[in-house]
Amino acid sequence: MQKPLRKDIQPGSEVRIVQKQHQRSGELTQGRVKRLLTKSESHPHGIKVELTCGQVGRVQSLL
Repeated sequence: MQKPLRKDIQPGSEVRIVQKQHQRSGELTQGRVKRLLTKSESHPHGIKVELTCGQVGRVQSLL
């Protein structure tokens, strides 16, 4: 499954992310995007974002 591109993600978007400490287990966290941290258009592991709750991770899917 292909990860969403940066152009598809805006602040306020509802997403599922994987945090650094959960990459092996694949545990996903759901939330709203506060800001985008990755500058490039795409990334093989997903675009890195910060959620409104303060958690940081890579976007695995849009909701």
